[in-house]
Amino acid sequence: MRAAVMRDRKLVVADVPMPEPGPGDVLVRTLACGICGSDLHALKHADKFVETARRAGNPRVMDLGRDVVMGHEFCAEIVEHGPSTTRALPVGTRVCSRPTLLRESGPQSIGYSNDNPGGYGQYMRLSEAILLPVPNGLATDQAALTEPMAVGVHAVQKARLAQEDAPLVIGCGPVGLAVIAALRLAKMEPIVAADFSARRRELASTLGAHVVIDPVKTTVWEQRPAGRPPVVFECVGVPGVLDQVMAAAPRGTRIVVVGVCMEPDTIHPLIGIVKELNLQFVLGYTPEEFAATLRHIAEGEIPTTPLITGHVGVGGVASAFKELASPERHAKILVHPAQ
Repeated sequence: MRAAVMRDRKLVVADVPMPEPGPGDVLVRTLACGICGSDLHALKHADKFVETARRAGNPRVMDLGRDVVMGHEFCAEIVEHGPSTTRALPVGTRVCSRPTLLRESGPQSIGYSNDNPGGYGQYMRLSEAILLPVPNGLATDQAALTEPMAVGVHAVQKARLAQEDAPLVIGCGPVGLAVIAALRLAKMEPIVAADFSARRRELASTLGAHVVIDPVKTTVWEQRPAGRPPVVFECVGVPGVLDQVMAAAPRGTRIVVVGVCMEPDTIHPLIGIVKELNLQFVLGYTPEEFAATLRHIAEGEIPTTPLITGHVGVGGVASAFKELASPERHAKILVHPAQ
């Protein structure tokens, strides 16, 4: 099959073996797959990505000497059932799934694996047990954003917000926008969001932020409602930002770290101690949150269409990675491997 492959720390187009569905698997054709910021970082900081995954205790890390087909934000179509499947969903059904393969030895990732190709290729294998059929009427492109929007839903759930809390979102890239959409879904207001990019500030307003600021002109601290406890969602993932947030935060602030920083970073623990700050790191989503997110998108409760700013085939993935470096041009580019 044709795929965009991470090879020798570069993206190339290549023909790679077709994945074969094992027991409990289905073979699917990738219809649409979003390009995630984590994929950009994984390519740029490949060695650090692998080293950190190993230090975190991941038993299955990528071998950078072998091909990797990335892509974990996808909507696909069933084309074949593997052995020991129930065939509850017929061939032709459009599905979403968490990017995980269920195995007796433990779950395996899809898209950050040498053996389990992701959505930048024409075909994938998925575990039948965790497939979610796309609701009738929901466009494929919107369904493909279930995974990144579920990240925002999970972050808001982990924040344990009360109605008197004041949510402050720092960074309005795809992660920050997902958080804003989830805060809107939770009926939190006012949502204050900050980004240097005018385009991203515009998208933040579209997805539900009530107050959107340019950090050059003001700060989220000046715009937060007086007397309400701040809860900060750090959605930038760049070294130095977390320390800046801690230094500026009022005493007792809760900080939810959603942005993925792939590089070593430095904070000053004494600042957190003196102010009694609360740091909450979050990752991914639960199966229930993933399913709920697909339902919310289908019911129009989480907007996704404004996020989609570009489409490419397999041959355009490498150039799309470069274009996504400009916040003024794109939010989410979808890969359509059939093109």
